[in-house]
Amino acid sequence: MTTENNFAKAEMLIRKPVSEVFQAFVNPEITSKFWFTKGSGLLEPGKTTEWTWEMYGFSLSVFTKVLEENKKIVIEWGNTGEETIVEWIFTSLSENETFVSITNSGLKGDIDKIIEEVRNSTEGFTLVLAGAKAYLEHQIQLNLVLDRFPKGLA
Repeated sequence: MTTENNFAKAEMLIRKPVSEVFQAFVNPEITSKFWFTKGSGLLEPGKTTEWTWEMYGFSLSVFTKVLEENKKIVIEWGNTGEETIVEWIFTSLSENETFVSITNSGLKGDIDKIIEEVRNSTEGFTLVLAGAKAYLEHQIQLNLVLDRFPKGLA
């Protein structure tokens, strides 16, 4: 399979200033309201951060490759040999509107594995963006990531 299709993408308009939306993905105290349950620190270029989803007993090391204030975040994450790149692009459309695009690229494996990863990543980042939108615009915690795998079905 060619690598040009080895990516997942999710996008969403969030009706908040770009600085607020950007910080929601850099600062784990905010991100934990809609995605993971805790992070070891702010994202910083060239540094590794630990993100934890306590409800699933799962943690992941995240290496921040690029951090351009209010514009772009690029991280590398994943198991050894299966790392992928996640890129957030923040586009300010007006004083109170930010368009967020998330792309997870570098997915590896045979065609079935890549299709599964594209589907799972697209679904996951769509839930993250919807949760971020609800939290930032309305201060509502929808628990979308928590409820994705309810106990008894996971």
